[in-house]
Amino acid sequence: MLPHLFNNQPEPDSGSVMPEVKLFSCSASHDLAKEIAFHFDAPLGDKTLARFSDGEMQTIINESVRGAFTFFIQSTCQPHDNLVELLLWIDTAKRASAGYITAVIPYFGYARQDRKDKPRVPISAKLMANMLTAAGANRIMTMDLHADQVQGFFDIPVDHLRSEAIYMPYLAQQDLSNSIFASPDVGGVKRARIYAKHFGRELVICDKYRTKANEVAAMTVIGDVKGAEVILVDDLVDTAGTLCKAADALIEKGAKSVRAICTHPVLSGKAYDNVENSQLSELIVCDTVPLRRQSPKIKVLSTSKLFSRAIRNTVEHKSIAALFLGQ
Repeated sequence: MLPHLFNNQPEPDSGSVMPEVKLFSCSASHDLAKEIAFHFDAPLGDKTLARFSDGEMQTIINESVRGAFTFFIQSTCQPHDNLVELLLWIDTAKRASAGYITAVIPYFGYARQDRKDKPRVPISAKLMANMLTAAGANRIMTMDLHADQVQGFFDIPVDHLRSEAIYMPYLAQQDLSNSIFASPDVGGVKRARIYAKHFGRELVICDKYRTKANEVAAMTVIGDVKGAEVILVDDLVDTAGTLCKAADALIEKGAKSVRAICTHPVLSGKAYDNVENSQLSELIVCDTVPLRRQSPKIKVLSTSKLFSRAIRNTVEHKSIAALFLGQ
């Protein structure tokens, strides 16, 4: 079988004339894409998404992208239509002779299905990676994958941005002298430890037991939180069941207050009601997924500057890691 020539072409030569840059917003991330384009100081590309009466999508790019650095900005929240739309835009650009195609996926859906943890289940994250590569993407840019190893599912480069670049400056402006960082489950300990180490604070763990997906049966706190202001750290909040049970357990163990920072506000089902009726004092999220409604307990921090700088560094062949590792 012949190799996919488009996906195996080298990155544009940094010594050559810099190609044109084209930024396109997709349906799920239009507001974020507009902010990214504003900070990048470039207009969004002209395109049309048409639909047949049965819902089938047709993607049309209304300007030339021949030889251009082409970026499609689309989170795959509510992943079905949004993922298919992104695949179609990538294929459209490939067939229009775009020079280098990057899928900017602030929230990568299906990343939670990254292993076979029981018989006869898929590794869905790998399948999605294969589909994006087959469509013609040359590069993926995303933020806070559910597990770092998902990067290895791609056969193309992945720029994995970290929300620490957004949350740490925000938290540094606040008084953390009585704060403790916590992970809402054992799997997120590494993520929470980064914050605890950076700010020189203690770390506690909430050990959860699930009976099935999106349903937490029990929660145990490992560590002393009496009188502390606890900050829970997680990569995403879906139904908010884990966060709310963790907050309950921490308050029960004597925590003075509990708030949470979660990158991706998936917030499905009764999540908004769960958060508003919980003992969480605040939930701080990023705009990788648009909120369905406003909530007095939910604060949103923008990722647009970080993504715009990452896109510029990609085009100018500069380091991406320097944006969040202080290099």
